[in-house]
Amino acid sequence: MASAMAGIVALKDLHQQLKTRMDKTIEDFRANLLSTRTGRASVHMLDQVKVDYYGTDTPVAQIAQVTTPEAQLILVQPWEIALVPAIEKAIRTSSLGFNPMHDGRIIRVPIPPMNEERRREAVKNLAGVLEGHKTSMRNIRRDGIESVRKAMKDKLISADDEKRATEEVQQLTDGQIKVLEDMFKSKEKEVMTV
Repeated sequence: MASAMAGIVALKDLHQQLKTRMDKTIEDFRANLLSTRTGRASVHMLDQVKVDYYGTDTPVAQIAQVTTPEAQLILVQPWEIALVPAIEKAIRTSSLGFNPMHDGRIIRVPIPPMNEERRREAVKNLAGVLEGHKTSMRNIRRDGIESVRKAMKDKLISADDEKRATEEVQQLTDGQIKVLEDMFKSKEKEVMTV
């Protein structure tokens, strides 16, 4: 769909700015979905786990090779052997509920099968994350509408232009929120499938 705002000099860049910010929100939600636990092991399950690496909280994937050789196992092989205890502790104390073990070089993280309660809890947490991202979208919409109103107040656009631009911002927001909801529904189905 062509942007009505693109044809209005005062609002030319606004549509693209809003779209870029909304796309970043969608990418952040996608990253959250990837790290959400389903019944199978995934290298992304440890994305939120950070390890103190020379004074900096660093994601596990940046200081170790993370692989899933089996459906119920994650292997973590640190680049530096000295990091094994720190990585194991970070995984153990994370909110993921994993019980890692190591042999001095490689950390094994068995993924327990998810029961019905854990699946419901995962979906509930995801629903909260979804709400947070929908709120971000609404805040972006609010900023866009404020920009349109300011252009109207500064007499840079007509009342008709303001109405069209406001409707376009709303349509963009509705479309992006639908993308989030569709992603959520797909992940919910994946999590709840035994």
